[in-house]
This record gives sequence, C-alpha cells and structure tokens, in this order.
Amino acid sequence: MGLKVLFVSSEVSPYAKSGGLGDVAGSLPKALMDAGCDVRVVFPKYRTINNDYLTSCEYITSFDTTLDWRTQKVEIYRLVTDVPTYMIGNDFYFNRSGYYGYGDDDERFTFFSKAAIEFLNYIDFIPDVIHCNDWQTGPLCLYLKDRYSLIKDFSHIKTLFTIHNLQYQGMFTRSALRMMELDDNYYFTNDKLEYYNMVSFMKAGLLYSDAISTVSRTYAYEVQTGQYGYGLDGVLRCRNDVLYGIVNGIDYSANDPATNDKIYCNFSKDDISGKYENKRRLQQDLGLPQRDDVPVLGVISRLVDQKGINLILQDAYELINRGVQLVILGTGDYHYENMFKDLAYRYPENVSANILFDNTLAQRIYAGSDMFLMPSLFEPCGLGQLFAMSYGTVPITRTTGGLVDTVHTFDPETGEGNGFQFQDYDGGGLLWAVDEALKVYNDKPQWAKVVQNAITTRFSWEKSAKEYIDVYQRLVEGRQRRNFETGEDITEE
Repeated sequence: MGLKVLFVSSEVSPYAKSGGLGDVAGSLPKALMDAGCDVRVVFPKYRTINNDYLTSCEYITSFDTTLDWRTQKVEIYRLVTDVPTYMIGNDFYFNRSGYYGYGDDDERFTFFSKAAIEFLNYIDFIPDVIHCNDWQTGPLCLYLKDRYSLIKDFSHIKTLFTIHNLQYQGMFTRSALRMMELDDNYYFTNDKLEYYNMVSFMKAGLLYSDAISTVSRTYAYEVQTGQYGYGLDGVLRCRNDVLYGIVNGIDYSANDPATNDKIYCNFSKDDISGKYENKRRLQQDLGLPQRDDVPVLGVISRLVDQKGINLILQDAYELINRGVQLVILGTGDYHYENMFKDLAYRYPENVSANILFDNTLAQRIYAGSDMFLMPSLFEPCGLGQLFAMSYGTVPITRTTGGLVDTVHTFDPETGEGNGFQFQDYDGGGLLWAVDEALKVYNDKPQWAKVVQNAITTRFSWEKSAKEYIDVYQRLVEGRQRRNFETGEDITEE
C-alpha cells in the first residue's frame, strides 16, 4: 500500500451525520483507498448510531486516558466496512441524544482527540498523516505537535487540518486548558489558543497542524478576508503558505438518475425524458398542480441565515407572481419553518413546505425540479448544487465559496455554463438570477443545453482524492510550503 492515512472526524456518514462533514468523511476515505492509500477512519461511538450498523461491529480493547484529574476509559470498536473504520466509545461522553451543543463539549472532544492518537498503539497502525476535520479535532493537532511527537513511533506523523465551516470554532472558557492538561499561562495568549478571551479549538487546528485545507479553492481565498474569516483571517493569512483549497466531490454511483431506485423514474443524459415524469410525480405527491409548463424550484437546505433562506422568503411573493412552484425540504430556525408553512397554507398551488428530513424525498426533489435555489451568504463548498446537477436540475446560486468553483452562468450565445449566479447578497440579486433562468427556460432548445451541461458536470471524489494525496505527499516529503497565489514551492533557505 501507499501512504498511511488516519482520517479523524466527529461525523462519518452513514453512521453519524448532521451536515456536509459527515458526507465527506463517509466518501473521501474510500476514494483515498481506491487511489492506493492505506486508510483508517475513526469517529465517536454515539448513542444515536443505528443498531443495524452495530450488530456486526467488533470490540477490540479498552484503555485509560486522563484529562486533568479525571481518568476515563477509551473503548475501541471496529465496524465491518470496506475502509477499516473504528469508533471511540465512552458512554459518559457519547451516550447522548445529539452530537454537539453540550456544556462539556470541550472535554468530550479533547477526550476524542487524545483517544484518536493513543488508540494507534492498539490497532497496529502508525500513519504517515493524520487528516483532522473541523474544530472537534483541533486539540489533536496541538497534542501531536507539542506532546506525542516526543514518542518515537509518532515523531514522523504529519497533520492536515481541513476547515469545513469556519463559522463553527469550538469556543470555550480558559478553564478548558487546565482540563486539557495544558499550562494556561503559556497557551492562553493571542499567538496560541486565546481568542477574544476564550479558547478556540479551531485556532488550535489552524496553528498546530502541518498544513491546512478548505473544501474549495475560492473558500481558501475568502477565509483570509475579514468578511469570511470570522476573526481568524489573520491566522490564515499568516499560514497561507501551507493553505490549500480542494473542492469536495460527490458519489456519482449513489446519485445516478439512471440507477437510483429512490426516484420515480430513471433517466440519463442520453435520454432526459424521464426527468419530466419525475416532475409530474413529484407535483402529484406534494399536492401541486401537475403542469409541465410551470417551473419547479427546489430548495433542500438547513433553514438558517447562512443558506440565504431570508432571501428566498423575501422574494417569495414575487416568485409566486411569476407562476413558479416552490418546493422546500429542510428544518432549521423556528421562524423560518413557520414562514414557509404559512406560505404553503396561503398558496397551496405554488408552495410545498416539507419541514423535515427525508432522504428519499430529497432525491425526488433533486430529480423532479427544474431549478435548484442555493443563494448562500457563504458556502465553503456546497453539495446541494452538485447533487442537483447530477440530476439535470439547474442551480441558481450566489457567487461565494465552492459555488464559484462549481457553477458557471449559462451564456445563450456560446451555449456554455451549467447554472445561473448573482453576486450581491440581496433579494434583488436572487430575483434577477431567477428571471435570467426563466428567460432561458422559456426557450426550450436553450434550456435543453443548460440541462445537458448540468447533468454532465462532474466533481468526483476520485479527482479530490488525488489532490489530497498530493498534499499528503508534500507533507511527508517536507515541502508543504508554497506561494498561495502562484502554487510555487517555497524552499527552505
């Protein structure tokens, strides 16, 4: 086998997932293994994991680890999967109804970070690179750099820290450092973990990892700005010589309209006719008038500010006046949920509000919609637009983050482009982009072109895996530093 990689994440689909992080952790390791890496995955053993996945899991062993005066037991389990996948068990920390949002999250994920290093002694696997993900694994980067690197077997291990969403930073009080068995006088400084008089686990990952990546090239630029850096832009500018942007992929075998058994009718890029049967069946099931001439605009999202939900609601009456049908699926902020419910009540022929999570319905909305709205305030990468395009559904997005890297505005003159975009974050911008899409929609030959462009767009995990392997190799060879703008290596003097 090639490079040895330990992939550490607080979520791994399909076992534990609350967002895009789980999707990445469930797909990227397999692509890495297919590309020749020797990969192991580790995540917490949450109570909420479906028992069907646990019936065949194997208990390996247990050992003790310490956090300040506490001694806690680490239990190691292995799941039966293509990629060797391990769970760190401890009922005190993980036998709960959710993943995050608890008063002791600092202790829970410090425990997980330490255990994810120490369990290597028990599975006969010493990686070349540990790939950490988001704030929950920030302490791992620090521990490995300042402590465990003193152990001979661990001294060569490098870390890559991936930012999936910089908005969530793992902020805790100064007492977290004592719990972590760290000198708070040394580490509670602006050049280390102190952040607005708090301790930031995200900052730990950014400062103590050997390299940093984001989930799109554009987001790697954006996080270095005051607008998108959430106060950590200075840290990222200082470390941009080890900062990489790699666009996420999706599993096209699981999102193939020709084979997906969750959608109403299969179709392909070579015969798109089945897509319109999906539209009619979706309209029927959701109680909307079955009309081929009316464009269906799908929204599958967390109903929160980041996703631009306020813009959709701001434009809702204008969209309804244009005769479109709006189909919403998701949960989130209570006031947004209620506003969509009210719209559906007032305009039952134009709006279907599905305030829940339903994977089968999501697949059917992707397949049966004509357009997909994704007007995000910021979007590190975004997967919804990729899923939509795989079903020939044309995305309407804002020019931010990974949406810039994956969606390109359709040009009727050249026939190039797979969607429609707007720049200014306001309702007028979104409405303008929708109107541009509607113009093309009413020109059937042109619409057929943009649909074809969308369904043939590909951002596969295979491509992303190759880029990650290049970063791993650079880490192992000690040449991870490069000029962020030009990509040219920076050699040590």
